[in-house]
Amino acid sequence: MNTAHMTCKELVELVTEYAEGALTPTERSRFEEHITICPPCGSHLDQMRRTIDVLGRLPTSSLSAEAEEALLAAFRDWKQS
Repeated sequence: MNTAHMTCKELVELVTEYAEGALTPTERSRFEEHITICPPCGSHLDQMRRTIDVLGRLPTSSLSAEAEEALLAAFRDWKQS
């Protein structure tokens, strides 16, 4: 079990899983400990929450097919790197 302090890079990589409640109890504990001691990461989490809130209210029809494909491609490429 890894109980070392989480790095900022790790937090950024796990922020989506945290928001979705998909972290293990150990990962969640490390994540929450990090945001209490790292104000920039706490701000990043707040920004992600606000973004999700705003985007969740956008109708699907407001996104063109080209924009949708570009976003999906960007996320596919990001996950592979």
